[in-house]
Amino acid sequence: MKFPLFGLAAMLLATVGPAASQETMVAGDAMAGAKVFKKCMPCHMAGPDAENSVGPALNGIVGRKAGTYPDYNYSSAIRDSGLVWDEPTLTTYLRAPRKVVPGTRMTFAGLKKDKDIADVIAFLKQFDANGTQANSQQ
Repeated sequence: MKFPLFGLAAMLLATVGPAASQETMVAGDAMAGAKVFKKCMPCHMAGPDAENSVGPALNGIVGRKAGTYPDYNYSSAIRDSGLVWDEPTLTTYLRAPRKVVPGTRMTFAGLKKDKDIADVIAFLKQFDANGTQANSQQ
């Protein structure tokens, strides 16, 4: 059976696309994420002593509605975005913040490597809203 090139490519993408994208998902490493998070530290804090700074503290960010961390003056772009910071949304946002939320005051250009993004998310997932490290070994 002959397929035009475009038709064959579309058929292959439809067949293997979702499976291929699941295979390329990167697992995050919280310890590596702590190192990558240093790029975020000029504006953000996370952990037991975290406070709002240039940007909001990021404790408990995974699963939180955007623009809701206490006592931080968010831009209307973030407050009105309707986003919830789940892992897929954070992954997209950390790659290109101003593309995801035009008008945000966040000036960071974004992280380019999938591994760095996954690692930072793994690092942030450790901290609940109070900055308590949920996965700490004692």
